[in-house]
Amino acid sequence: MGKGGRKQLGSFSCQEVAKHDKRDDRWIIINNEVYNITDWSRRHPGGSKVIGHYAGQDATDAFRAFHNDLDQVQKYLLPLHIGSVQKGEVNKNYSLEKDFRELRQTAEKMGLFKPSYLFFFIHLAHIIAMEVMAYLTLYYFGTGWVPCIVSVCLYATVQSQIGWLQHDFGHLSVFKSSWLDHVFHFLTIGCIKGASPSWWNHMHYQHHAKPNVMGKDPDVRVDQLFVVGEKMPVKVAESKKSSMPYNLQHKYFFLIGPPLLFPVYFQFMLFRHIFTRKLWKDFIVVMAFYVKFFYLYTPLLGVGWVLVYYEVMRVLESHWFTWVSQSNHIPMDIDEDTAEPWIRLQLKATCDIEQSFFNDWFTGHLNFQIEHQSLKHSGELWEATLHAHHIS
Repeated sequence: MGKGGRKQLGSFSCQEVAKHDKRDDRWIIINNEVYNITDWSRRHPGGSKVIGHYAGQDATDAFRAFHNDLDQVQKYLLPLHIGSVQKGEVNKNYSLEKDFRELRQTAEKMGLFKPSYLFFFIHLAHIIAMEVMAYLTLYYFGTGWVPCIVSVCLYATVQSQIGWLQHDFGHLSVFKSSWLDHVFHFLTIGCIKGASPSWWNHMHYQHHAKPNVMGKDPDVRVDQLFVVGEKMPVKVAESKKSSMPYNLQHKYFFLIGPPLLFPVYFQFMLFRHIFTRKLWKDFIVVMAFYVKFFYLYTPLLGVGWVLVYYEVMRVLESHWFTWVSQSNHIPMDIDEDTAEPWIRLQLKATCDIEQSFFNDWFTGHLNFQIEHQSLKHSGELWEATLHAHHIS
């Protein structure tokens, strides 16, 4: 401690900070200031993993992307502040990061992050309308093959579309009040989709922090079943712990990949997350979905067929999600963490899909994945304004 009880701050090189990247020893850099987050990471509202993924690295742009109200989080940083990056320290990515931050400021001044409440109202309304139609199709036309096929396709569309919509609420991208975003997130992903908001945040924020980074992005933590990219097959082969005949994965992928992602893996993981962490609020909203679903559909279909209906719906939804998410992530680089600057990492891990009215709707506007991933806001907010400003 210095005079008057003040904490004496140090001066550190980037190489020194990089050494503090262990679970029990974590430092990060934000705006050239060094913070010891070793103990704080365990209490971090976003989870220890998402902040721990930047241990030993410059987290400036990631920090900006994950926090809407920077003034509010500054109070948490003060006790963690241990010093500054040495003056004269050369940042090899300075030019790139400077240009990216200027681009972000320009986008903010142009109003590109201002949401259209009318859009979100229409989006939610059309989802609710399809859910009502899915039920009324069986109620009025009976439970023959044609009404059942129409109904289950409508319900799968509801589940896919609410998945895209909850994504924007989960990112706190819609309302000025984060509390209101949380309320709608619980409503959409919980009551309408039947998934845990906390589980989604836990998984998805890690993905954004380190997209396509092996060992850090849960979306590419698939080596027990599949190998993707160019580096993962080599790493798995070197470990000599192969659990699957990967030379045949192009065949078995279609049997255990898209069909089972939602009905099996996600269902197991979200309930495991709820019970191991005792997230009873999440449990209530998830059960609200199941009570509603089985209360409405069991009298029409019976216990056996309502379970078949549910599983078919989840399989269709699973295919939809898998092909959208893979099309804008898996074709890109998949590598271990090389401490790439934020914008370069996001560009290497994602790609856009051609814009059209159908593609916008089908992908939930995540065909603008680069814009969403790098600036961490809803792709729809960009899509509507980019065309208005004639930006390509």
